[in-house]
Amino acid sequence: MTAARVDHLVVLAAGLAEGVRWCEATLGVAPGPGGEHPLMGTHNRLARVATVDYPRAYLEVIAVNPQADASQRRAGSRWFDMDDETVAAAVALQGPRLTHFVAVVPDLDAALAAWRRQGIDRGEALQASRMTPRGLLQWRISVRPDGQRLFDGCLPTLIEWGDTHPAGAMADAGVSLQSLAITHPRAAELRRAFNAIDLQGVTVAEGAPNLCATLLAPAGRVRLESKGL
Repeated sequence: MTAARVDHLVVLAAGLAEGVRWCEATLGVAPGPGGEHPLMGTHNRLARVATVDYPRAYLEVIAVNPQADASQRRAGSRWFDMDDETVAAAVALQGPRLTHFVAVVPDLDAALAAWRRQGIDRGEALQASRMTPRGLLQWRISVRPDGQRLFDGCLPTLIEWGDTHPAGAMADAGVSLQSLAITHPRAAELRRAFNAIDLQGVTVAEGAPNLCATLLAPAGRVRLESKGL
């Protein structure tokens, strides 16, 4: 199996406008255009953070879309624990926060099967899409019916892109991902899971649950942390 790589960082916000303001204040840049996800009732804004080590990585600021058509939403919870009361309350009270990351794999079914053999149920492979100025963007993504991220957000959601990856249309905003580091009390289990899909570019150590992304941005050197949320 070809190595899995970091696809994007997930920053949850109580509202998308608040997420944009957070990005401007934290990174010194406004995120670029994103889109709507009818399947989940969410919408986002995106910022490219790619480097040689993370060649197509980007940052996603995502929030529940209050204008979404409820009839188009799938049954079950939204992705990334967005419907979890503890997560939603923390983001509403403390502001937008890095809570998760997504890893791109060449064969989603094979990666999910590898994790199931380790006793990890990452959920089913859903077909998703959104419209862009360049046409329909399509992907397959692993989502549990309960929307849980697992391992306090430190186990990535897995994604398999169609013919087009969104990073190709993103402008260079001067932000680059330098490292992605995880600490967790179940570090050994996470390492086995990462090894099973040959995930590159992520370090794992024993410790309190935390996902830490270090970026260089117009605002300087920035550390984004999940702090166990």
